[in-house]
Amino acid sequence: MTSTSGWSPADTEATRYRATPWVLIIGGVIGWLASFELTLDKIRILADPDYAPPCDINPVVSCGSVIVTEQASVFGFPNPIMGLGGFAIVVTLGVLLAAKTPIPGWVWLGLNLGALAGLGLVIWLVSQSLYSIGALCPWCMVVWVVTIAIFWVVTAENASTARFSRGPTPGIVADTVSALRWVLVGASYTVILGLIFVRWMDFWLGN
Repeated sequence: MTSTSGWSPADTEATRYRATPWVLIIGGVIGWLASFELTLDKIRILADPDYAPPCDINPVVSCGSVIVTEQASVFGFPNPIMGLGGFAIVVTLGVLLAAKTPIPGWVWLGLNLGALAGLGLVIWLVSQSLYSIGALCPWCMVVWVVTIAIFWVVTAENASTARFSRGPTPGIVADTVSALRWVLVGASYTVILGLIFVRWMDFWLGN
């Protein structure tokens, strides 16, 4: 039965199995590969301090300048190790969704919590890269991109299925988040790109 807000379980099922699993699978695979490459580069640098990763393109875009910093090991071990585990979980859930396997609500909320933690770490790392380290790691930026997309898509999925509400329907705020998921993804990217441009404006413009 459709509610007065126009929402129905059938609508959310269609939305879920149309886009969400592929965002999780593709985003998770890309994030995992980026994390794997970062882990390899970290090992190579530890073995040879003079090693220069292929992604060291110029003074601004440089993996090596970021990998050796304290920020690259927030919890005492390389950050990419968290990505290897986290993105593997994301891919697994995406595959289950693509196979139309029912996922318990608590798993969805746990995934959302993990994505939120990942987003928080990304925001902090963006600020550190721009204003403390003074360099951008291409593989790190790949992780930023997929983490942001995964967070908003999972949040919108949970919002559209009323997992955040106590009632049978999502509510106005949840409906809005669900409807604007891709706008929110694009807005997040735009803000980061804007900050990057402003931070190194002279470099990009060649002044």
